[in-house]
Amino acid sequence: MVNVCKCQKEFKERCTQCAAVSWGLTDEGKYYCTSCHNVTERSKEVINTGAIPNTKIQAINRGLKRKRKLERGWDWYVCEGFQHILYQQAEALKTLGVGPELKNEVLHNFWKRYLQKSKQAYCKNPVCRRKVTVLEDNQSHSDWESEPELLSDFSCPSFVESGTESQPDGLAQKPFPISKASQSETASICSGSLDGVEYSLRKEKGIVKMTVPRTLAFCYLSLLWQRETVTLSDLLRFVEEGHIPYINAFQHFPEEMKLYGRDKGIFAIESWPTYEDIYKKMIEMAKFLDLPRFPEITEDCYLHPNILCMKYLMEVNLPDEMNDLTCQVVKMTGVGEVDFLTFDPIAKMAKTVKYDVQAVAVIVVVLKLLFLLDDNLEWSLSNTAEKYNENNKEDKPWFDFRKWYQVMKKSIDEKKQEWEEARAKYLWKSEKPLYHSSIDRAVAFKRREMVVDLQKQFSTLVDSTPTVGRKKPSSFQFNWAEGDVARTCFHGHSLQGILKNKGQSLTTKNSLYWLSTQKFCRSYCKHVTTYEESNFSLSYQFIINLFAFLLRIKTSFLHEEVSLIEKRLFKTKYGKTKKKSSRSRKGRKY
Repeated sequence: MVNVCKCQKEFKERCTQCAAVSWGLTDEGKYYCTSCHNVTERSKEVINTGAIPNTKIQAINRGLKRKRKLERGWDWYVCEGFQHILYQQAEALKTLGVGPELKNEVLHNFWKRYLQKSKQAYCKNPVCRRKVTVLEDNQSHSDWESEPELLSDFSCPSFVESGTESQPDGLAQKPFPISKASQSETASICSGSLDGVEYSLRKEKGIVKMTVPRTLAFCYLSLLWQRETVTLSDLLRFVEEGHIPYINAFQHFPEEMKLYGRDKGIFAIESWPTYEDIYKKMIEMAKFLDLPRFPEITEDCYLHPNILCMKYLMEVNLPDEMNDLTCQVVKMTGVGEVDFLTFDPIAKMAKTVKYDVQAVAVIVVVLKLLFLLDDNLEWSLSNTAEKYNENNKEDKPWFDFRKWYQVMKKSIDEKKQEWEEARAKYLWKSEKPLYHSSIDRAVAFKRREMVVDLQKQFSTLVDSTPTVGRKKPSSFQFNWAEGDVARTCFHGHSLQGILKNKGQSLTTKNSLYWLSTQKFCRSYCKHVTTYEESNFSLSYQFIINLFAFLLRIKTSFLHEEVSLIEKRLFKTKYGKTKKKSSRSRKGRKY
């Protein structure tokens, strides 16, 4: 460390933080204030050049001057930040096995259409009113080679209608190329982006502002357009497991994209995305973009209820024979029809099917048809199955609801505990510190370094075992193998003890059924029905809680979908209940 007095003679400026004139030198050769420890960008000029052969130093290192320019960062807009997040999410989906067309074609064109509809680009008078210059072909792209290519200059897809506002080919420009900061143009004092303050205050009627949760809505719209094998619940689970950037996604921005002040409120997320919220934002975004009818969901598509029911039956360890019953319910209710399943945003009643929730609701209805789930019949049938299995060990075992309940209860409790511990241990603070202004930058970085050091020391004291790495992504959360003594696999078990022959067909021995909802709310109500756990049997509660955790949704959300399936299946029964004013506490049996 150089003598403080000597430094004061060489550098006599006052400290910007505390106004003191007391300077020392860091190991890197930069001046720092000995009073408040503020580190400046000014470094000591090298005088003795004898130790450096074949070199002539005339001034302070020019590399530091260049670094000072990068400290200010590039000029960038908020939409460029969201573009970068979308690019990273698309790359993550590609890594998970989604086709490259999703990023290169579908998501590209959706984002391009959004910029046009929100009047941020591809229009005559962009909101930011920035003169964008097209990058020349011979210009170096080294600063942005690995960054988003979503806004490349190729034409919009066929769904860009002639009525939308667009530019002639001669005026088409590549919107918002990230450029280096110039002397005449610097970032806002209150935000790292040029329009951070304006964007946070912008409230224009009819314009859907982009947010970080809406980037997931964009991704799901693209997945739905491509009819990929990823449901909304899968997408959100991959986000939760860290396979898709969402929380602290801004830390993947280039170093030159400085983010502080109002940018923090735009890009910093402090809560997990929920199914209901992203579902609503997806429909909202599709309407705003004025998208046409999506590609049809046919029987050979992954999102068709017949295929999804088969997937979730395997997931929760139920017999394969139940798939025939779920297919019958799908056919009787009409929820497998192409027109019902295909998303059409421009329709009068624009809404899409909650494909995964609907498939699970069909399985719940089938379980009620087989076992009634009234805390009585399912246990009686379990006694019969248990006796048969004991006396006929060589034959195909009958499905035992009680034994299945015990296996699933233990498995789901373990999975819930892992999930809760993972959430409790999650570090919300980003590796890239956020600060309110450029003045607070040094303090924020110092605090972040101190926090990281304390976390390392604490983890060493508490748990010396190495942390488990991120688990591989999978469409299944449970794995069931034949021959596992600890965790019985019920896939090959028979429903013979529950079904009976009636002519040339099979029917359920149980002839009763109770409706999950006796009376639906009015159309102007926010919810279709209400769900109070105390009003329902313990078996039904367990089934609802099991599938709700599987999809990471609220139990009331699933109960509502079950009620809608029942409404389609028992039209005559609901017609009768409308004429009756009395209600039963646990539902009426038929």
